[in-house]
Amino acid sequence: MALDIEIIETQNTKSLKQRNVAAYARVSTEKDTMLHSLSAQVSYYSKLIQSNPSWRYCGVYSDNGLTGTKESRPEFQRLLKDCLDGKIDMIITKSISRFSRNTVILLEKVRMLKDKGIDVYFEEQNIHTMSNEGELMLTLLASFAQAESKSVSDNCKWHIRKAYKEGRQINIRRLFGYHVKKGSLTINPDEAKIVEEIFTQYANGTPALELARTLNEQGSTGNWTDRRIRKVLHNEKYMGDTLLQKRFVNNHLDKKLINNQGELPQYYVRNSHPAIITRELFAKVQEKLKENRSTSIPKSTEKHVLYDKVVCGLCHKHYIRKKLRGKYFWQCHTYFYEGKDKCPNKKVPEEVLMKIYKKEHKTLQEIVVLGDGRLQVRLDHKTYNKKWSYRPERKKNGTKTSN
Repeated sequence: MALDIEIIETQNTKSLKQRNVAAYARVSTEKDTMLHSLSAQVSYYSKLIQSNPSWRYCGVYSDNGLTGTKESRPEFQRLLKDCLDGKIDMIITKSISRFSRNTVILLEKVRMLKDKGIDVYFEEQNIHTMSNEGELMLTLLASFAQAESKSVSDNCKWHIRKAYKEGRQINIRRLFGYHVKKGSLTINPDEAKIVEEIFTQYANGTPALELARTLNEQGSTGNWTDRRIRKVLHNEKYMGDTLLQKRFVNNHLDKKLINNQGELPQYYVRNSHPAIITRELFAKVQEKLKENRSTSIPKSTEKHVLYDKVVCGLCHKHYIRKKLRGKYFWQCHTYFYEGKDKCPNKKVPEEVLMKIYKKEHKTLQEIVVLGDGRLQVRLDHKTYNKKWSYRPERKKNGTKTSN
């Protein structure tokens, strides 16, 4: 008997299902022309995706003013998260360099998305990462993009360093006490008075923290702190000179600005612009700063067992270790550098904290100074409060005992 075979036509439901499609756009600077370009990219991709009936529009993720060599782009990271959460099936972007100029980051992210079945389409290169030849082409082109980024970076460095050799200061945008226009400094009379007062008062013995408090009380421009005062006092520009190449960018991928500790030559330009203070006053202040450093409390938080474990319950900053009259105590970072007005929490004797540490060190997470004579001790398995005070308790026989 002959077999009667009937072919049952099936439909590929996966192909009929709409794909969730998003786009990624980026510009590396926040100039008006670049922002216009970003706006145009967003508009273009919105129309492109919504005009395709087999695609479901999932938005355009865009970063502005951020380089493609870095991974820490907020919208880029949000896009990756939404992909991993199953919200997106395909990403469209203009080119490899828009997605990333860092070959390692690019391939790592593309492979991660490919493992999840998510395609990335690069328009300019006409590459789909899910295709067989996609990764090979991507590797080659990404290497070119990274090399191009390094070339641009090297050109910028050459331009900047050439300007430094010629004694020209560039990339200066703001300096308190001056008007800045196209790299040229002219004195701002109102701010210059404040600068002169800071130098004069410090030379006469007024501490930096006290100067900061006074300026804040007077409503002076910006928020003044001990650190900001010291930056002013160390700045040679206020006596009309300029030290060039104090900092430099480490490489074209990380783009971290680091202090120049002798890795590159520096150039000192005298009389580069109008001075606010005299050289004599600047020299006097440097001597005062040096004198105060030699008698200041040494930094000692780096390797201490309590480092990073004592937290302010009011401003949530960490406490720092200080020494006064031969004894160690821990004080709120905000209180010490910005004053009591910013955070009034009290300092705590180290012996009080060490008693807790010795008892609980195996499971201790942190000690929170609550600001009302209580410490909150947070362990792995529980939390409890402990009272403390500066005044030692007295035993019934009259002898003192620490709290």
